[in-house]
Amino acid sequence: MSALTLEGWCKTSDAQKSTPVGEIHLYVDGPLHLRLEAAEERLQKTHEPEAMVDVDMDTMDLIMPEGYGPLSDCQMRVYLHYERGQFHLVGHRASDGSLIYSNAVLIDQLL
Repeated sequence: MSALTLEGWCKTSDAQKSTPVGEIHLYVDGPLHLRLEAAEERLQKTHEPEAMVDVDMDTMDLIMPEGYGPLSDCQMRVYLHYERGQFHLVGHRASDGSLIYSNAVLIDQLL
């Protein structure tokens, strides 16, 4: 499906500003793409603000910048912006629980 390289961010506490961590590489396969589209459709119908989509870490081929992996959990946050679905990776660094996330991507840009 789609190999993506996204800018990554880290937030170590609620009070701290996010800091850039470098590039996050991941692969969105067919089943994940379908789950993202389903979440987008649900948000359009229900007007919920967001949906979290579980990912299969074994098929995502996630490559984190040095010092920011591995993640203890990982999901895709889906939300609507001008009625178009967007998603970004959200997880927590296993070593200290810091929030790790990526820039957003339009779902309809996936191949």
